[in-house]
Amino acid sequence: MLCNLSSILKSKITTLKETINFYAVSAAYGEFSNFALFSIKIKGEIWPTIEHYFQAQKFVGTDYETKIRKVSSPMKAAELGRSRKVRIRKNWDSVRDQIMYEALQAKYTQYQELKKLLLETGDKILVEHTQNDHYWGDGGDGSGKNKLGKLLMKLREELRA
Repeated sequence: MLCNLSSILKSKITTLKETINFYAVSAAYGEFSNFALFSIKIKGEIWPTIEHYFQAQKFVGTDYETKIRKVSSPMKAAELGRSRKVRIRKNWDSVRDQIMYEALQAKYTQYQELKKLLLETGDKILVEHTQNDHYWGDGGDGSGKNKLGKLLMKLREELRA
């Protein structure tokens, strides 16, 4: 019984070592956050952050898209993008992962230091660790989908090739 408990603990410690949690811009690996202040050029426009681009794509082709691109902070972009006072595009649920992936590709190919940081994570599991998001993050307790972490790991594999 004691031997079994010991192997379980070793397994959990190994798992912890193989995981990189990120969320706050000011914390370790904060560069992985969509709120990190790295502008991207995509589709002929400069976007202050991935968050600006992502939220604006809910309203592609509208004045509201431009309004989101021009706001002063990623938090304001998120607030505007989450508002339902303006109708979001009908196919949003089917395109949002691809839009996020395109934004990540832009960010990690336009900034060599970010590409290097991502590649240096090796084979570690990347987790957006937050209870604020069950889709892009882990929900704070691992019950979330961690889509952002998974897309970053997919991109890491692509960049290695």
